[in-house]
Amino acid sequence: MSLDTALNSLGLPKAPADTRVVVAMSGGVDSSVVAAMLAEEGYDVVGVTLQLYDHGAALAKKGACCAGRDIHDARRVAEEMGFPHYVLDYENIFQEAVIDEFADSYLGGATPVPCIRCNERVKFKDLLETAKDLEADCMATGHYIQRKMGSDGAELHCAADANRDQSYFLFSTTQEQLDFLRFPLGHLASKDETRKLAAKYGLSVADKPDSQDICFVPNGDYASVIEKLRPGAAEPGEIVDHEGNVLGTHKGVIHYTIGQRRGLGIGGLADPLYVVKLDVDNRRVIVGPKEMLATRTVPVREINWLGDGGFTDRAEREIAVKVRSTRPPAPAILRPLSDTEAEVELLTPEQGVSPGQACVFYDTDSTRILGGGWIWRGA
Repeated sequence: MSLDTALNSLGLPKAPADTRVVVAMSGGVDSSVVAAMLAEEGYDVVGVTLQLYDHGAALAKKGACCAGRDIHDARRVAEEMGFPHYVLDYENIFQEAVIDEFADSYLGGATPVPCIRCNERVKFKDLLETAKDLEADCMATGHYIQRKMGSDGAELHCAADANRDQSYFLFSTTQEQLDFLRFPLGHLASKDETRKLAAKYGLSVADKPDSQDICFVPNGDYASVIEKLRPGAAEPGEIVDHEGNVLGTHKGVIHYTIGQRRGLGIGGLADPLYVVKLDVDNRRVIVGPKEMLATRTVPVREINWLGDGGFTDRAEREIAVKVRSTRPPAPAILRPLSDTEAEVELLTPEQGVSPGQACVFYDTDSTRILGGGWIWRGA
């Protein structure tokens, strides 16, 4: 094989047997299929699973990734496919880099996305460095996103299956990280294809259900986790309208999010009201009509730019953005303010834009992700 021209399936100029790949294994079907696929192709696969908390004993629910049963499942797949597997204790790192910020952000009235911070600060930072220490040529994950080579190097693109696309959670991937990462499932048309591959390889996790919600939040109950992490956080206060009129009381600001309608305990009013702002300092939940949720201008900071050229090379540009993971990209204008801050103008106002969420940038003419940043205050 000519090293000048021949690339293996991971885009590296060497034989698979001479290519070491660290596979980040959560214990789920996606990362298990990645590891099995690469092992079958003859790569030098090393599976690594992170223990992110005390085997599920403290906060995690049954079936969450990176604890308890899932570590066992990842180890079993490695045994079935015949490659080495290691479990690394990242509990302290995860606590400091992800869980503590999640709690503090929530207490500050934001709606954090800890999965993004986990990718940014743990999986694609510390684990990636561990992969390099293991003399790996690259690191592969089971994320549904695509890495494509462009004229200026590796680019990040949406997954082929829009229903599985995880670009919202990976916008903070840096160019240096992208050069080292591989996403072998991003081109698949559906999750069914992944499960068929798992069955083909005879994996014990082939029919394992997908993990849901945040791994350390049982049943999506954010407030109960915050109360465990920050005792006394749920102090009662007033529910007021946008003019300051008291409409009722609440049992703690941490129980509410921007855009919430149900569970306010202020029934009997002529028109439905929604949470439009959280006044943490005064322990007030401010409600108003649905039209008050409409946001056109979104301030963004901590920007990670993956587009061509420097971020501030142009005064403004037309892009598409996601302000929530469940929404499709919408037309917007991006106006850089500095290397790490910008103002995003939504051409069609969106409801429920909340501080702490991500604003992810997309190219309007392709599937490329241009980066993104964090929404940092209510508009």
